Amino acid sequence: MKGVKSKADGKRTDAALKPKAAGRSKKAVKDPNKPKRPPSAFFVFMEEFRKEFKEKNPNNKSVAAVGKAAGERWKAMSEADKAPYKAKADKRKAEYEKTMDAYNKKQAGGHGDDDSDKSKSEVNDNEDDSGEEEDDDE
Repeated sequence: MKGVKSKADGKRTDAALKPKAAGRSKKAVKDPNKPKRPPSAFFVFMEEFRKEFKEKNPNNKSVAAVGKAAGERWKAMSEADKAPYKAKADKRKAEYEKTMDAYNKKQAGGHGDDDSDKSKSEVNDNEDDSGEEEDDDE
């Protein structure tokens, strides 16, 4: 009985694995044009900290050491010290949300609005240029 039961379980396992394997091969391809998520306040801090750390420790090639030192300093910082990094992160997040809105509109087929805005600005630029040229000729 145990042998029969294990064979049945084996068949169920094989059957259960096949749909998953097929599902992995049908995974959606990531769009290279999609905007990247903005960094958190900590990662904004890390951008500056890496430069400092490299200057103080030019021989250190360990990414883990940089991350560990940055984490310790971040934890030791007061909220007032973290405020500028949080402000930069919030600013980047707002920019990201704007670009994502534009990206989502473009994906949904609403890119015609973007093109019409661009063409309006190009037409306005051309009108300004042509007006200046006429003044120069006279």
